[in-house]
Amino acid sequence: MSPVTLLPFIVLIGAMFLMTRSAKKKQQQAASMRNDMQPGSGVRTIGGMYATVKEVNEDTVLLDAGPGVDLLFAKNSIGAVLTDDEYNRIVHGIEHDLKSDSDVVPDDASSLTGSAETDDSVDEAAAASDDKAVDLGKKDATDEVQEKAADAEQAEAAEEPKKTTDGDSDAKK
Repeated sequence: MSPVTLLPFIVLIGAMFLMTRSAKKKQQQAASMRNDMQPGSGVRTIGGMYATVKEVNEDTVLLDAGPGVDLLFAKNSIGAVLTDDEYNRIVHGIEHDLKSDSDVVPDDASSLTGSAETDDSVDEAAAASDDKAVDLGKKDATDEVQEKAADAEQAEAAEEPKKTTDGDSDAKK
């Protein structure tokens, strides 16, 4: 046999070796993750249930799925061990954002008013921001006058008879 005919078989065997090697690596990572489970950590089962580990045995895990609900699962049925922040975000809806910890809103607004800032600095800050001005529904007297004039022009345009051009006719001849 020539080496050219053996080449496809060699490539196929090499590809199978690489695929099984990556699958074994994933299985080893999953097994180490399951063995590292500690009571109190949040987990997601392969069925999609979120619970807290209550007790870890050799082949089984006792999960606390809610008040008074303890479930016994096989260790292999644990899909992921979650971090505390991720578990709280998913199950309890608690967002832990480090950025929000630094920007705390005061309990009263007294610290926000009467500061050393003048109206000019507030106007400069508003001009410097890229945000569009928010319409709070307040209208100036000039805006009302302009709206009335625009409404009057529309009413006059609607009352005028339509002018026809050559070739446009409403009635058939």
